[in-house]
Amino acid sequence: MREVPLALNLEPFRRELTGYCYRMLGSGFEAEDAVQETMIRAWRSSEGFEGRSSVRSWLYRIATNVCIDMQRQVQRRARPMEMGPASAPDESLLGPLLAESTWVTPIPDASVAPLGADPGQIAEYRASIRLAFVAALQHLPARQRAALILCEVLRWKVSEVAELLDSSVAAVNSVLQRARRTLSEVSRDDPAAALDAADAELLRRYVEAFERYDIERLVTLLHEDAVQSMPPFALWLQGAVNIGRWMVQAGPSACRGSRLLQTSANGCTAFGQYRPDPAGGHAPWALQVLEVSAHKIIGMSFFLAFLDPERLFTQFGLPRHLDG
Repeated sequence: MREVPLALNLEPFRRELTGYCYRMLGSGFEAEDAVQETMIRAWRSSEGFEGRSSVRSWLYRIATNVCIDMQRQVQRRARPMEMGPASAPDESLLGPLLAESTWVTPIPDASVAPLGADPGQIAEYRASIRLAFVAALQHLPARQRAALILCEVLRWKVSEVAELLDSSVAAVNSVLQRARRTLSEVSRDDPAAALDAADAELLRRYVEAFERYDIERLVTLLHEDAVQSMPPFALWLQGAVNIGRWMVQAGPSACRGSRLLQTSANGCTAFGQYRPDPAGGHAPWALQVLEVSAHKIIGMSFFLAFLDPERLFTQFGLPRHLDG
């Protein structure tokens, strides 16, 4: 006997499917496209759904196939830190703009974070959605990636994953072993702890220092080995001193007078950065994703939005322009 009407069952799965597709694809934009395509395929094939599996399993099977189809057409996404060594803080080394498809890009927590979760579930979510972990997943072949996400992030049983992948339990266990081995060889940071009151104060001081463009003070908020990246450029910096030297160069110092609006991305505090607009007010410039550990900022991923500012800022529910 067929389950309850699909019209009542598809939309509640959008959030978790978006998180799954994001981990599979490494792109917030592509994850949204993949979920939309999943919903379309589900509607088109709904008459053939016989209820032998749950609607949830059926949707994940479709989503997995959609993600695999999409990844046949693009290269592996990465972070700048995987593409070469850290650079000297020299603006002449900035290099060319690289295509958006090159990078692991952020996703709003508002689109994927579990609703009504307890602190333990939130901690697991934060660890499984961080940019470093998502970038590490991209080293896996698609079926290995799907198996690992389903089993170790979403806590599916191996038997359930075997059914979804049209495989055997033994084969899925073998795939998981290979996936774990590959991930163990990929360098990535340890998950950041949950933020406390001291971290909240740290971020408040960061906003104040950045908006005043008080780089000397800002550097004191960074861990001595902090990392800054700036997609769509491959250049990245390591060390608080180098980051401070970079920010006072001619190009970066055009950020003087910026305003920051808080949001959240990939389990981290994030800020929409608006630079002064020659026509008045402030225009979108970058989405800053900050990682904090031991009351210091250890990672600064600035996703520069100037090529298509409305797309990124709209995805995060940020204004397209700030007046005044």
